[in-house]
Amino acid sequence: MKTIKLTMELSNEVILRPRFKFNVDRKHESLLSLFESEGKKQSDFIVTRVDDHVFIKIPKAKQHFWSPQLHLEINEDYDDKNISTIYGLFGPNPTVWTMFMFLHFVVAGFFIGFAIWTYVNWSLDESYAIQLFVTFLMVVLWFALYFSGRLGKSAGNDQMHELHHFMRDTLRSQDIHAMN
Repeated sequence: MKTIKLTMELSNEVILRPRFKFNVDRKHESLLSLFESEGKKQSDFIVTRVDDHVFIKIPKAKQHFWSPQLHLEINEDYDDKNISTIYGLFGPNPTVWTMFMFLHFVVAGFFIGFAIWTYVNWSLDESYAIQLFVTFLMVVLWFALYFSGRLGKSAGNDQMHELHHFMRDTLRSQDIHAMN
């Protein structure tokens, strides 16, 4: 039976989009085909392949705002063409992620703009209470966005585990197919 080695680097940084990487003793094209065929055999997940990328999503009926998706990039090893490296990334729907990042940039822009305006008014000995209030409000909004992202991640945690189990079971099924 072939082994799958999973390595995950853990650190103290906050991870909103968990990543992983591991090697599989199988050609990358056969793994890509395996995910395509397993995706067609079941209806619990939507499996889409684009070149060397596999996207595993929750069906619309089971999705909520924070539903994650799993993006796999399956590459062949440069030294040994019979080994594949799988790079995985859990994240929210790309539309949700784009909106979320847009809101972060808007808040950052307002923070910088109002901080400069506050400094200018302070330098000119003019009233700057409103600008200072909005600057602090942007800091509060930044924290609110951060914590809503953390809450969203925990809301999608069960579905993230389902996606991971589907990936793991699909890779384990390739060992059974190889033995037959």
